[in-house]
Amino acid sequence: MNILGIESSCDETGVALVSVDGAATPRLRAQALHSQADMHEAYGGVVPELASRDHIRRLLPLTRQVLEEAGAALDDLDLVAYTRGPGLAGALLVGAGAAVALAASLGKPALGVHHLEGHLLSPFLAPDPPSFPFVALLVSGGHTQLMRVDGVGDYELLGETIDDAAGEAFDKSAKLLGLGYPGGPALARLATQGNPAAFALPRPLLHSGDLDFSFAGLKTAVMTQHRKLGPTPAEASRADLAASAQAAIVDVLVAKSMRAMQLTGLRRLVVAGGVGANLRLRSTLDAGASKLGVRVHYPPLALCTDNGAMIALAAAMRVQAGRAVPDSTGAFDVRPRWPLHELSGR
Repeated sequence: MNILGIESSCDETGVALVSVDGAATPRLRAQALHSQADMHEAYGGVVPELASRDHIRRLLPLTRQVLEEAGAALDDLDLVAYTRGPGLAGALLVGAGAAVALAASLGKPALGVHHLEGHLLSPFLAPDPPSFPFVALLVSGGHTQLMRVDGVGDYELLGETIDDAAGEAFDKSAKLLGLGYPGGPALARLATQGNPAAFALPRPLLHSGDLDFSFAGLKTAVMTQHRKLGPTPAEASRADLAASAQAAIVDVLVAKSMRAMQLTGLRRLVVAGGVGANLRLRSTLDAGASKLGVRVHYPPLALCTDNGAMIALAAAMRVQAGRAVPDSTGAFDVRPRWPLHELSGR
C-alpha cells in the first residue's frame, strides 16, 4: 500500500510517500518540506492568511517532487492522508481540500489524521523504533503533554500544560532576547555559549506532585532578568540568560517525564515534536532514563518538525491496526482544536 501524506497545519508544507506491506513497519520512500519561516520572520510570528496562501503555492510542486524522487506515479497511490487537525483552520483546509480532491480524481480514498498522533508515532520511522506500550512526551509548538500509549489510537492523557507550552517558552524567551523567529533553535544555539547556572530562573510545578506543566511564569522571569541587563546587554549576558532559560525548561520536562515512567512502571519513553530536536533535552533525558533503566526513542532529527512523513505513517498504522476506515465520498472537515486523547475516547 502506497500512502501520500500531506501536512499543512501551520507554517510548514510537507509531502511524503510511505509504503507498507502487510504487517511490516511502514517505509519512507521520499519526502519534501517547505518552511515558511523566512516569510513570517518579518512579522515575528505566523500570519495565518499568508500561511494558507503559501500552502496553496507549494503543495502540488512538492507532490510532484516526492513522486519523482520515489520513482512513483499518481496511479501508484492507494491512499491520500492529510492533517485534519489541530492547527490553523485556513491552513488545514488547504491541505485537506487538496488531498481529498487528488484522491477523488484518482478514484482512491482519503484519510484525515491527527497532527499530534503523527508526531507521537514518528519514531517508528527511526532505525530503532519503539514498541507498545510506552510513555510519550509530546513537545510540539503549543502542545506539551505526557501520554500513556498502549497501541495505535489507545492514548491516556497523564499531564499537560496549563498555560504556555515548552515550545512557546523557547520562542517567547528568544523574542525577549531579540533572536527573531523561529526562536527556539536560535535560543538553543546561543545557549551553547552561555552558563546555564548564571541566572536562578524558576522551574514551575517541578514539585507539584502531578504531571502537569506551566511555563508562563518562566517567560515572565526571563523578561524580568532581561530588563535588569539594560537596553544593550553584553553578548555573554544574553548567552547566559539563554542557557539558563533552556536549562529551566529542560529540567521540568525531564523531571516530569521521569516521574511518569515511575508512576506507570513502563520502560520505554518516546519523545516527539519540534522541541524533541533540542540537544540539551536529549542528553539530559538520556542521562535520567539511564538511571531508571528506561529506553528513550526519538524520531530522526529531520522528522522532529512538522512533515508529511509522519502523517502518511500515522495513516498507515491506523489502517494496519483497524483503527481507521479511509473515506471515498469526497467529504471532509477540519478540526483546529482536537485533543489527542479523544481518539481513544478517554
